[in-house]
Amino acid sequence: MGKRDAHLQALESLLDQFVKTGSEQELVDYLLSNSNLPGPRANLELADAFPDALGKIAQKESHKCWALCMKMLELTVEEAPVNTPEEFVPFCGAVGIGSMGSVQPSFFDQAIVTLRRLAKDSRWRMREAVRMGLQRLAEARARDTLMALESWIDEGDWLEMRAIAATVAMPSLLENEEQAAWALSLHRKIFDRVLETQDRKSEQFRVMRKALGYTLSVVVSALPREGFEFMTQLIEPQDKDVKWILRENLKKKRLEMNFPGEVAEIKNLLVL
Repeated sequence: MGKRDAHLQALESLLDQFVKTGSEQELVDYLLSNSNLPGPRANLELADAFPDALGKIAQKESHKCWALCMKMLELTVEEAPVNTPEEFVPFCGAVGIGSMGSVQPSFFDQAIVTLRRLAKDSRWRMREAVRMGLQRLAEARARDTLMALESWIDEGDWLEMRAIAATVAMPSLLENEEQAAWALSLHRKIFDRVLETQDRKSEQFRVMRKALGYTLSVVVSALPREGFEFMTQLIEPQDKDVKWILRENLKKKRLEMNFPGEVAEIKNLLVL
């Protein structure tokens, strides 16, 4: 039995115990002791197994499972700082919220609202958990999720833009041509926001810019003709941040190895 399967089995037992007793302490203790934190990499096998185990139990006990995830999210930045075992608890809670919305339609809207709020978290791992949660929603209900994300763009902040871009940079989602076109459209709208703003010194903008430094290449590789055309269009404004984003994406192997001609052409345009 692999590590993930072992975690899945243990979690199913702990969640079943939680449903019967109403106490989540043993489950939380398991997450804390197996978090791999502090350290460079949290236990992603466990973080992936938790929402799967939750989804199974939620088929019959959805309200208890939702309440559990929301309680896990109550740990504040002060109580669960970056790179501590405690941070892993709300991390799993956020991914669990995505799982709940994906397996129980009645929780979908609440999951979107909750993950949007969490997208603004100052902890980078929590923002990654939001991406993972949103991608679970997208796997189950792609159109509804993409519509929801699109609605964030006009008034959303930079961390919400980061969540949108990171969520749609999912190869399995982009296998569908219509969804790939939608993902490119969302990137267009985010870049429009970037080009319109003069306020670029915040940490939130830096985080969003860094994400765009890889997400665009994922979308372009799925829709190369339209994608490279868009990249070419982005050069025209001669915007320093946009040019940085383009250069970062052109370094990615998914573009360099599969589309060397297009990459070389855009690189040439960038130096003019």
